[in-house]
Amino acid sequence: MAWWKAWIEQEGVTVKSSSHFNPDPDAETLYKAMKGIGTNEQAIIDVLTKRSNAQPQQIAKSFKAVWQGKGKDLTETLKSELCGKFERLIVALMYLPYRYEAKELHDAIKGSRDDVSSFVDPGLALQDAQVRLRPAGKKIRGTDEMKFITILCTCSATHLLRVFEEYEKIANKSIEDSIKSETHGSLEEAMLTVGKVRQDFDGCCLAQGAGTRDGTLIRNIVSRSEIDLNLIKCHFKKMYGKTLSSMIMEDTSGDYKNTLLSLVGSDP
Repeated sequence: MAWWKAWIEQEGVTVKSSSHFNPDPDAETLYKAMKGIGTNEQAIIDVLTKRSNAQPQQIAKSFKAVWQGKGKDLTETLKSELCGKFERLIVALMYLPYRYEAKELHDAIKGSRDDVSSFVDPGLALQDAQVRLRPAGKKIRGTDEMKFITILCTCSATHLLRVFEEYEKIANKSIEDSIKSETHGSLEEAMLTVGKVRQDFDGCCLAQGAGTRDGTLIRNIVSRSEIDLNLIKCHFKKMYGKTLSSMIMEDTSGDYKNTLLSLVGSDP
């Protein structure tokens, strides 16, 4: 049976170790992707979805060195720069397999995560309000407009609504008032429109009920990508008449979708 195991390990995986791997250039790429205003999400996807699970652990060590002795933790930096389902998926790639499964079991038992698409992690919402929106809204060296724009345009409607609630508690004023006081002209109008649309959309999502079970989707793709995801993809197509990647394209969007597709790989 050794040959069968070897065949599965070779043919079943969608994510393999990068040949001639060197963690230092990857760490530098991630550092530049998250340095300064804005975030280069595609650079993060290109690095972390093309490395086997053991390799990001080495990248994380190099990342601390890149920060010139400041001891920045890669996982925590990713959490502060990303949000929503995209953040959850990218952060999952940073865990060793047994630690990831232990965390998922704990969260499932404690109920701190959920597969329903309308669920919002209150801790992540509070973090976004404190770390990303609140500093950007203070009148200290002007407003960091990119932080407002990024979070307004990349986070899910349900997550964003909870962030707005937390922001109002911290800042003692609504997100709309902050936008009005810190921006003007066409930028102010655009940001207010996006904020309103997101909140209106949230009501529609809740009324329609749950869609994609993102927790289950993330967990299975992350945990099986280095084991037998290619074999699962073949059975998926036989059982449901559609490829896994085509359903991901239909039911997800943005950087979250791109990351999933990168991990899933080409269709069988």
